Amino acid sequence: MREDRTLIIITHLSQLITLVTGFGSLIIPLILWLTQKEKVYQMDSHGKNIINFQLSLIVYCIICVPLILLFGLGLLGLAVLGLIAIMFPVINAIKASNGETPKYPLSFNFVS
Repeated sequence: MREDRTLIIITHLSQLITLVTGFGSLIIPLILWLTQKEKVYQMDSHGKNIINFQLSLIVYCIICVPLILLFGLGLLGLAVLGLIAIMFPVINAIKASNGETPKYPLSFNFVS
């Protein structure tokens, strides 16, 4: 196994592709994780954290949709989720560049 912090940082930042294309925040990190988890040191743990975070965001967005009818709380929830989806990949990419294995907040453990 080789250590490749740059690829791990790119994997964290690849979640932001949604800002450009409108989709891909789950697909690109998933592909990077599946193809590199055996080759790159610590890619498996970082990839699992990213995939769990993205799947959790999808679940939270699905929960927010019916809450839009309840005094617009769903819109507030979606706005907060949008901020979280932008901030934490950047924060955790910085942590990964320092050699840490960051955790994402509010993540369910889908992949262990």
